[in-house]
Amino acid sequence: MSMAHQSNFRQRFRAGESLVGSFIKTPTAHSIEILGGIGFDFVVIDEEHAPFDRVAIDTGLLAARAVGTAGIVRVAEPSPSRLLSVLDDGAAGVLVPHVSSVEKAKAVVSACRYRGGSRGFSNSPRAGGYGALGMWQHVEAQDKSVTVIAMIEDPEALDVIDEIVAIDGLDGVFIGRGDLSVAMGAESMSARAVQSASERIIKAAAAAGKPVCILVGSIAEAATFAELGASAFIVSSDQGLMRQAAGKVITDFRRMAGNPQVVAAG
Repeated sequence: MSMAHQSNFRQRFRAGESLVGSFIKTPTAHSIEILGGIGFDFVVIDEEHAPFDRVAIDTGLLAARAVGTAGIVRVAEPSPSRLLSVLDDGAAGVLVPHVSSVEKAKAVVSACRYRGGSRGFSNSPRAGGYGALGMWQHVEAQDKSVTVIAMIEDPEALDVIDEIVAIDGLDGVFIGRGDLSVAMGAESMSARAVQSASERIIKAAAAAGKPVCILVGSIAEAATFAELGASAFIVSSDQGLMRQAAGKVITDFRRMAGNPQVVAAG
């Protein structure tokens, strides 16, 4: 994959291309290199639910650039300083938790955009090529490439979802079925209430011409949501994928060890 894959992620996402990514929970560069090298379109460095500090995020974003995958950061909180730090470090975009109102959505967009927004300027970090880009070159490049995705994961957000997705500068939404399930007291993410909420969000996004990203547990589940209109899919995490692969290895090994015919054949 080339660097063009990272720099045009926003264009591909907004165009509704089918994209696949995974959460990164381990604060090292290795899993990002592996997933990006395999061909994942993007990775989501998870500052909210994993032990990432700014240095670890910076290293992870460097790894994403090295293998040409888009490095998105799920920030721990939507403060302007937190958003600015990951964008300055070269994030291709941000995934912002608990965007539950129009006011929050507008504030997030403002913090991530120069023109029409309030993003603090500096072209000296990685995002500005360490000063290689002039002031307005940097402003234009960042406003063109930075992807802003709001996580819709609170029941109150459903009441104003049409207004949220219509906000200019918001590139798309992520359906947070886990938080929605807990908030609704649903038995699981596949409960009818959660499914209805997901369909409501997808319908609103489609009406506004905005793409939808969602976490899925299988290809079959991805296909179901693709039919509804979702186009970007987060599959598990680096730790989850390792656990799945390791679980299969140990299960297969124990099955082999308990079967003399299999051992003899080997």
